[in-house]
Amino acid sequence: MKTTMQTRKPNENEEQIERVRRICLALPESWEKISHGEPTWFVGKKVFAMFSNNHHNDGHVAVVVPAPIGVQQALIEASPKKYYKPPYVGGAGWVGVELRRVSDKALTLHIQEAWRLIASPKLKDATGA
Repeated sequence: MKTTMQTRKPNENEEQIERVRRICLALPESWEKISHGEPTWFVGKKVFAMFSNNHHNDGHVAVVVPAPIGVQQALIEASPKKYYKPPYVGGAGWVGVELRRVSDKALTLHIQEAWRLIASPKLKDATGA
């Protein structure tokens, strides 16, 4: 028998995916495909955001994005319930952002910064980003 929490969780997680999708796809030349079983967003051929829907049962419903040097550690130290060092890409400075713990404004800023870090200089110049 399913509990209420188990019944609601997939819908709540889908709302979080849609939230990330809306922000990512609003950015120039961004596109989405499933990679490693999760929605992933690209600019050109490079990833700038990955959804983590309790991946490997780690408990995180998050978006994983690159961060400028030093920002990952600062975010995690300041707010360890909002941010975490994700497996695989965490060593390269990417940060996990717990979606239920950040506002749309903060989420948008993180995703926009991730896009700027990954987008080509030509695209950034063309779009004024």
